[in-house]
Parts: sequence; C-alpha cells; structure tokens
Amino acid sequence: MQVLLRNPLAEPYILGSSGGAAVAALLGITLGWSTSLVDFAAFGGAMGATLLVFAIAQGTGSWTPARLLLTGVVLAAGFSAATTLLLALSPDRNLRGMLFWLMGDLSFAYSPGATLWLLAAITTAGTLAARHLNVLARGDLQAAIVGLPVAAFRLIIFAVTSLATALSVTTVGVIGFIGLVIPHLIRLLAGSDHRIVFPASALAGGTLLVIADTLARTIMAPRQLPVGALTATLGVPLFLILMSRIRRDP
Repeated sequence: MQVLLRNPLAEPYILGSSGGAAVAALLGITLGWSTSLVDFAAFGGAMGATLLVFAIAQGTGSWTPARLLLTGVVLAAGFSAATTLLLALSPDRNLRGMLFWLMGDLSFAYSPGATLWLLAAITTAGTLAARHLNVLARGDLQAAIVGLPVAAFRLIIFAVTSLATALSVTTVGVIGFIGLVIPHLIRLLAGSDHRIVFPASALAGGTLLVIADTLARTIMAPRQLPVGALTATLGVPLFLILMSRIRRDP
C-alpha cells in the first residue's frame, strides 16, 4: 500500500481496512455465524472499506495520497464508532473477550496453518512481483510507459491486501503499527529494492509481533496485556525516530 500510494503512512490500519474487517467480523460473531462465514465477512469488510476510501477520495477528480489518507482516517474513526456500538449491544459475557480480540490477542489462534500458508503464498508472490513494485514506486505514468497494466495491478494489490488484512484480523484481532513501522525500518537498513523489502518485512513484522506477544504475556503475569497496546508502545516511538532520521537525510 505504501508503494501504491507513494506515501509512508499508508497501511491497512490507517486506511480503515482493518476497521472495516473488524466491524464485519464482529457483526458476524454477534449473529452467530460460523468461522468461515466470519472470515468471508471480514474479507468483504476490508475490501469494501478499501474501495470506499478510494471512491470517496477520488470524487469527481483524481485522488491524491494526502486526500486518500485523510479519507481513510475519517472512515477509520467511523468504523471505530461502529465497533463501539456493536460492543455496547453485545452480551456482557462476551465483552471482555471481544475487547481483547479488538486490541490484539494471540491466545485463540489455535489453528494458524491456513493463515501461515497464505502468508507464505503472498510473500512469495510479492517477492516475484518486486520488479513491478519497484517500477510502480516511481509513479503510475512511469509504470505505464514500461508496459505495466497499472489499473489491473492496483486492483490485485487491493484484493491481496484486503484478504491478508481480513485473515489477520479474524486470527489475532486488530494490531496496528507493525505494517507502518517495519517497512520503514527495512528500507532504512537495506534500501528500497522490494526483492529485499518484501520478504524482510514479513520476517521482521512476525518477529516484532512475537516479541510484543511475549511481553504481553510476561510483564504482568499471570495477567495478559492486549498485544495491540504493546505494538503501539513499541511502534510509536520507533516510528518517530525513523521519521526524524528521514528528515535529516539530504
């Protein structure tokens, strides 16, 4: 998403995709749907949120990254309000578990096999498509000049991002800042070639999540903290440090 929008702040958490997936998943849970239906609803919510952000941001003209991010932030706030409403209407016995899930909870990820296979497939496909991502990072016009089907490639990015976001949300809840901070850190250490950035981001993002989950389980043991709070605590200062270093670069 950062390549597509050419903006370092782009990620599903900021653009509202995670919020759309969470609202759809919570609605499915409230209605008593099966796990597969909840996953499908979350995918539809993430995809719908992404397309809605772009549709509103485009309006009657072409969208700009700043306008797109502003639209995403506003819609994310709306999804947060919808989530609060669903929580208020939920039975008290389910409230604590739903709150922990929304803030990130790996305790109930008993069968992550399908998600891990999806991660491997997306990482492999993204690495193979790294040359296209490198071209797209230079702009839509440059990509079109060299023969890249920009519209189709953009739609593929939307679909893959929505699918990955939906399964991540339904597996471990809404966990922010990993997708925002990790790519910056990888680019700072290894450059902007997506043949390196893509697989390294997957490995480093998983490492940060494991560290945050371990801290969440041990800091106040036997009480467990929400993982999303830990990733925000780690991610916000790290992101500020990275942005300050970027501003000092010539």
